[in-house]
This record gives sequence, C-alpha cells and structure tokens, in this order.
Amino acid sequence: MFVDEAKIYVKAGDGGDGCVSFHREKYIAAGGPDGGDGGKGGDVVFVVDDNISNLIDFRYKRKYTAPKGQDGSSGNCTGKNAPDVVVKVPRGTVVREISSGRILADLSGDEPVVIAKGGKGGRGNAHFATSTRQIPRFAKPGFRGDEYELSLELKLIADVGLVGFPNVGKSTLISVVSAARPKIANYHFTTLTPVLGVVRIEDGKSFVMADIPGLIEGASEGVGLGHQFLRHVERCRLIVHVVDVSGIEGRDPIEDFETINRELAGFSQELADAPQIVAANKSDMASAEQIQRLREHVEEQGLLFYEISAATTVGTKELVYGIWNRLEVLPPVKQFEAQPLSREELDEKLLSRKDFNVTVEDGVYFVEADWLWDILRSVNMDDYSSLQYFQKVLRSSGIIDKLLEMGINEGDTVSIFDFEFEFVN
Repeated sequence: MFVDEAKIYVKAGDGGDGCVSFHREKYIAAGGPDGGDGGKGGDVVFVVDDNISNLIDFRYKRKYTAPKGQDGSSGNCTGKNAPDVVVKVPRGTVVREISSGRILADLSGDEPVVIAKGGKGGRGNAHFATSTRQIPRFAKPGFRGDEYELSLELKLIADVGLVGFPNVGKSTLISVVSAARPKIANYHFTTLTPVLGVVRIEDGKSFVMADIPGLIEGASEGVGLGHQFLRHVERCRLIVHVVDVSGIEGRDPIEDFETINRELAGFSQELADAPQIVAANKSDMASAEQIQRLREHVEEQGLLFYEISAATTVGTKELVYGIWNRLEVLPPVKQFEAQPLSREELDEKLLSRKDFNVTVEDGVYFVEADWLWDILRSVNMDDYSSLQYFQKVLRSSGIIDKLLEMGINEGDTVSIFDFEFEFVN
C-alpha cells in the first residue's frame, strides 16, 4: 500500500524540576542552598531515511513522546538531559501544524530537523540565594516541551513529472528511458501509485522522472483517482504532458490536451503555470494530419512538441535530450520554506491561553505561565521597542493587574523563567 498522507501527535519532553536542598556536612554549619537544576527534556527530531518510500508506518504508530529531563539533586548536581526521540520519514516529507496549517519543515535534505523542542530544566534553589535571601526554600519546575498535532504529506522529489490521460503510454515511456519497471497493460489506471525512474543521458548527466497515475476529466471533483497524486508533481521542475495523438480510444487529442491542463489548474494555478513539454505518443499509429494538427495547436501556445512512439522507442532519445536541455535553464527542485508565526499570530495563539500563576517568595514575585516562554524567547532585552512589546503582552494578559492586586511596589523584583527585572508601573 502506498500512503502519502498521515496525521500524528508529537510531544517533546518536559524539563526536569529544580531541587530544594541545603548543604549538610560535619563541622560545616549553615552550608547554604545547593539544589541543582533539572535536565532538559528530549526533543522530537525528524530525519530522512532513504530506505523508507512512503508514510505507511504512521498508520500504525501515531504518537511520539520524548522523555522528561531528570530532576536536579543536592550538591548542585544538574539532572541528566533526556534523550531525543528520532522520527524517520521518507525524503520529500512536508510537515505541517494542523491547527495553523503552517509548514514546520520540508524534509528534503540530509540535515535533521527539530520539530518539537524539549523543555528547559527548572532552576534549583541555589540560584535564588542573595545577600537578603540566604535560605531560599523553593525551586522552579521544569518548562513544558512543545507539542503539536501534525500532518505529514509526502511530495516525491523528481525533476520531471509525466501527466496525461490513463493509457496514453506514460508507464511505457518511463520504462524505456529509465530502469523503472511499472506495471504496463492495455487498460485504464494500470498505474495506481507514483513511480520514479532515473534517466541517464551520459556520465554525470541524469534526472529523475515521475510517472503520475492518469487524470481524467472531473478529477478535481474526485472522478477516477482524483487529484490525490498531483502533490507529487508540485516539486517537479518540468511537466511532460503525454498525449495519445492517434486518438485510438475515440478521444480528440487536442481536447485531451486542454482537459488535462484544466485539471492541473483545478489543483493549483502554480502547477498550471509550470514549464511544460508535450510528447505526442503513439505517433506510429497516427496519420500525418493528426500529428500536424496537434503540433500546430501546441506550438501556438509556445510549448515544445515532440513526436514519439514509446512502444517502439522512436523519438524517445530526442525527447530525453530535449528534457535535459530544458532542465539546464530551469531552477532547482522546489523546496517548501518553514513558516514561523508572525508576532500577531504568536500573540493570538499564546494569549488565547491566559492562564498564569503569581506567587511571592521572600519579596520576589514569581510569574508562572508556560505560554510566555515563546514570547520571552523572541524578546531582545537590549532593544527598547522589543521591551515595550513585552510590557504590552504582560499588561494585555492581566499579569500587571494581578501583580498590582498582590501589592507589588516600584522596584520590587519580578521573576519570569530566567528573566528577573525591577517592577516599574
């Protein structure tokens, strides 16, 4: 079974909790706080594995959770960082966050990508000792790791995509120009899954061709196999539109050509505007008038036209060299850029969860709000406008009002995660 879509849940590990401890040793009185920090939670890391061809494994395992970091201990000992969870995916997998629809990563290269970051360990009480607070009896819990509901979408990486009606000879063509061995038979929808083949021109010159299951009129409404496999053409640098010029099945070649182009546009305008070459297949069974009629129609639209017979290999060499010459002037295979949240989207997402807690320990006001972590990481403390933005978030979320309600005064210390500052209203 070929599976090119899946939905999974990932959760990075939470950070370990900080430790509350005081040094105890014979002949040493009042040794002071020595509670260590918690360890970092494990990340969820995605890596490409070329031994995997589709996403079928994710039909059986849908939840990936990294372990929590180890808690801190006495003697200023920091807890161990938790190991990462590694998720292997086929090359070309696009990872999206379901709730926002934004792209988190395109797994096309060899570099591993951290999708969910583990939480930072909480600070032990040794961090909170000051000249006026010598016996801190509190520590901080670890921060929560990221969690996402994800959609995985496989978009095969190929330079050239073959499109056209069923039974026009796409599978035969890829079988004679590459080492691919797709199923070939004289009936519609012989190809049920995309097939990749490497076409070698000469030493050091080659490209990857993809045979896409046939389209028919109404595919955009789900007729036949629908558009479900056209995602694999989205990356292609060039589309080779295979047309049965003989009309042996009773269809008009020009109407076939226009119909498929309408279906491409129905999937995406970007795909409809992609560079295209037309291969008039089964020319050995067509009359000169049929071939000339299609040629004129295609060339009127500024497209290259090649007359071929995949079954007898006539014209296939010229087509292959024509494809190579076209690829040399086209940009590389498309990669999808990760889409970070804008500041406005981050505000909307995080401030929708306004839960927070304020506690007072030895005159220090501790604000606990997991959703503030992402905002705090984006703030440049040396930049005035960035600090103004942070103050606006604190005020709009109700944190400033809560601090005032609890009796905070000008100059009192506020602690948010690892950031401490003097309160100024």
